[in-house]
Amino acid sequence: EEGRLFAPLAFTKTYAMAGAAGLAVLLVPVLMGYFVRGRILPEHKNPVNRAVIAAYRPVIHWVERAPWLVVGIAFVLVIATLWPLSRLGSEFMPPLNEGTLLYMPSLLPGLSIGKAQQLLEQTDRLIKTVPEVDTVFGKAGKAETATDPAPLSMFETVVTFKPQSEWRPGMTWDKLKQELNERLQLPGVTNVWVYPIRNRIDMLSTGIKTPVGIKIAGPDLGVIQQIGRRLELILHNVPGTASVYADRTVAGRYVDVNINRDAAARFGLNIADVQDVIQTAVGGMNVTETVEGLQRFPVNLRYPRAWRDSLQRLKELPLITPTGASIPLSQVADVKVVNGPDMIQSTNTRPTGNVYIDISGRDLGSYVAAAQAAVAKQLKLPAGYTLTWTGQYQYLQRAEARMKIVVPLTLFLILLLLYFNFRSFPKAFIILGTLPLSVVGGVWLLWLLNYNLSVAVYVGFIALAGVASEAGVVMLVYLDGALKHRRELAAAENRTFNAAELKAAIVDGAVLRVRPILMTVTAIIAGLLPIMFGGGTGSEVMRRIAAPVVGGMFSATVLALLVVPAVYYLWQRARLTRAATQPSS
Repeated sequence: EEGRLFAPLAFTKTYAMAGAAGLAVLLVPVLMGYFVRGRILPEHKNPVNRAVIAAYRPVIHWVERAPWLVVGIAFVLVIATLWPLSRLGSEFMPPLNEGTLLYMPSLLPGLSIGKAQQLLEQTDRLIKTVPEVDTVFGKAGKAETATDPAPLSMFETVVTFKPQSEWRPGMTWDKLKQELNERLQLPGVTNVWVYPIRNRIDMLSTGIKTPVGIKIAGPDLGVIQQIGRRLELILHNVPGTASVYADRTVAGRYVDVNINRDAAARFGLNIADVQDVIQTAVGGMNVTETVEGLQRFPVNLRYPRAWRDSLQRLKELPLITPTGASIPLSQVADVKVVNGPDMIQSTNTRPTGNVYIDISGRDLGSYVAAAQAAVAKQLKLPAGYTLTWTGQYQYLQRAEARMKIVVPLTLFLILLLLYFNFRSFPKAFIILGTLPLSVVGGVWLLWLLNYNLSVAVYVGFIALAGVASEAGVVMLVYLDGALKHRRELAAAENRTFNAAELKAAIVDGAVLRVRPILMTVTAIIAGLLPIMFGGGTGSEVMRRIAAPVVGGMFSATVLALLVVPAVYYLWQRARLTRAATQPSS
């Protein structure tokens, strides 16, 4: 699912970057030849550039005086980032506000049609009392299609809302869901509030209508129901549980007619005679058809509802014996109400029962971890029964497993490209080794905004790694160019290239790079700020992608302007010292 969500974004960005690279190489030089003419102001005469370089030059001199201190501070910042990182929750995807809500409560089985209609009307009226609600449309049971196996105890109520400009002051989506949930606290009703599209995707792929679910599999439906009831009690006490409901796998109510063969034989009746009477009285018999235009409708004959709804009246159903005598059904059969499965579900050919868990005020990952610990401590499963945690948690597990492959692969590809660019592993490792500092700003911003780690956040961090490595590469190229120029100048003047020349080369290369870095950072942040402060459908996901990049660009700037020059200076100084000691040795 994450592939279907982010594949368009990945392809769009890839094609855009490829097009931009082609334009930069082929079209921009031609346009510069046509339009960049006349008197061009030198870079050192630009007042903004002079001010930036004047502010940066003392900083780069300080970096050269204390390079180990700069590296140490960067290391401490990376270690300190583990604190907010450990407090970030995890989820598959942030809640996507679809503009409508789906009220999908779970009720106990055995609900009559009349009671379901009454309860549905009651919940619709209670929802409509909230001023922000525009329309309410509820459905009980299944639709007129074979693809909807919903029982009568399943309600689906779509709630649409008025424009937010008409809401009460200070009202938010979270407060609105809380108020609706408080108004619909009814006996025997377990509330679930979800978004319609999200719910349909989850139910089609996992069969679970809530963010978290547990599938109990085993041979006996009765034992599965007992395990589900036990899980309800355990999970109800886990912090973050909004509601929990376990399927009543054997709580359906059935009228069981057990015919006594000996008693029936004494009256001259066989099994078929008794069953025909029961079938006709309760189920009915099609006696003819009525034709209305092009449509044909069967005419069904059966006993009145007063007979069919009463167990005592069913026991009194008259049977006509071959001798013409009339006897009640109770003389030849045992009629009673028994419990049984109203619907049998199976997964991998094993009978299953579901536990639906709705959470609030807590992230998905930490909740499931706490719930699993509570279940492992308080529940002992009988032999032959298994628990499977599913729902959006199943997506989260799959995404995390895939990220364990994608992230190292991305870093390896970055290392490979860096080596092809520099033809030097030390330079490639300078960029890759200092790359964790770029993540610092992104992690802290996520913590400040109270965002959880999700697939969208991982996509943002992958994009940040590319931008940060690009900034480091350009800084390294400028430093290499300045160093090469200083070496050639020293050789032309027949001077020894020493540590002072190295420091001067570092300053020359770094100050040339400061303006492009600031331009890159400013352009990226300015482009992403509308996403950070924007709204509308889909903005929740886009903000999670943009937040790591926006926060990370600040730490990536520090990385490119301070840490990379410091590490590069230490590396070149070590090479210079080693070259100076080799002749004497």
